[in-house]
Amino acid sequence: MTKLQKVICPICDRPIPASQQDAHHLIPKSKGGRTTEFLHRICHQQIHALFTETELANQFNHPLALQDHPEMQRFIRWVKTKPNAFYERTRKSARIKN
Repeated sequence: MTKLQKVICPICDRPIPASQQDAHHLIPKSKGGRTTEFLHRICHQQIHALFTETELANQFNHPLALQDHPEMQRFIRWVKTKPNAFYERTRKSARIKN
């Protein structure tokens, strides 16, 4: 990939600056996943704050499935108002127990 090529986040559909690119396993590695896609770091953190690895493996293993979830839709509307390089720590959902 050349410097001029833009990487677009499949979650929020915005360009991802190199400093904010995170590789996300569509199916978690712990569940046998191998395929990754680059996401904004903040989008990646939001996914893991909302969903368990089992939910990601079984229900949310595609960007469109993630985009369809109501809490992700609310997040996407919010993050689209931010600069592409914006990052803020994300709190884990209270319903997720590790």
